[in-house]
Amino acid sequence: MPIPKSDFIWFDGRLVPWDDANVHVTTHALHYGSSVFEGIRAYPTPRGPAILGLKPHLQRFFDSAKIMRIHIPFRLEELEQAVIETVRRNRHQGCYIRPLAFRGSETFSLNARVCPTHVVIITFEWGRYLGAEAIEKGVDVMVSSWRRMATDTFAPMAKAGGNYVNSQFIAMEAADNGFVEGIALDVNGFVSEGSGENIFVVYRGEIFTPPVSASALMGITRHYAITLAQEMGYRVREENIPREMLYVADEIFFTGTAAEITPIRSVDRIPVGHGERGPITRRIQEEFFAIVTGEKPDRFGWLTFVNEEG
Repeated sequence: MPIPKSDFIWFDGRLVPWDDANVHVTTHALHYGSSVFEGIRAYPTPRGPAILGLKPHLQRFFDSAKIMRIHIPFRLEELEQAVIETVRRNRHQGCYIRPLAFRGSETFSLNARVCPTHVVIITFEWGRYLGAEAIEKGVDVMVSSWRRMATDTFAPMAKAGGNYVNSQFIAMEAADNGFVEGIALDVNGFVSEGSGENIFVVYRGEIFTPPVSASALMGITRHYAITLAQEMGYRVREENIPREMLYVADEIFFTGTAAEITPIRSVDRIPVGHGERGPITRRIQEEFFAIVTGEKPDRFGWLTFVNEEG
């Protein structure tokens, strides 16, 4: 699906027309994946567009940069205001937001800390990442032959561009085999995550999700799902999940900024539960969407209202 153009992109401190936001072919990040990024959503609400998890996303953005030794020449508060201003200037009601920091042109050395850091904020209108019907109907997925990286080879806690070569292999393999998405195992054979989503498994009334030590990203939407599930009285267990639990689970769902909360209806062509969205997934979904769209009060302070800032 092509990216729909917006009017402006925030580029190194100023808003520039979409088509003018360009880099040189010697940009270090193009050659070596030396970038960090975030995915954030803004939702339409009765009070105007509201950005979900702006501060925690940007905090993770700075954490990723620190791990990658990429210096971001802006303060977190400056980028908060830049995101708000970009959404406002592009006149979005709901949109996807992509902050990106990357090493520019200076050297082809692998120790490229002499390269300048460029920071951009891209916003555009985007629908359901896994398909328009996925939220209700669920998706069919496979266990990928590609494993997540070991923690002493890459840095899975960093949302770094180079890490997503692994995700591309998982997503392409799933598509080539007729599935919507793939589930990766970690280096020890335990469930890790999807190519770009965290995963939750409901089994006998309890909710399981892989720990960060299974090369799973510390997802912001993952945290929100855990918060809602615990508030509803469910026990959430962050522990290693064997592959075979996917085949006997009562429910499974993905979480992520792009995927939001998406049910999984089959794994390796084996139906999950009754092969449809389960009641726990539905309940968490409904509460999540009620909050982010302003149908219910934002009792957790997750939202930043664009028209009420600045």
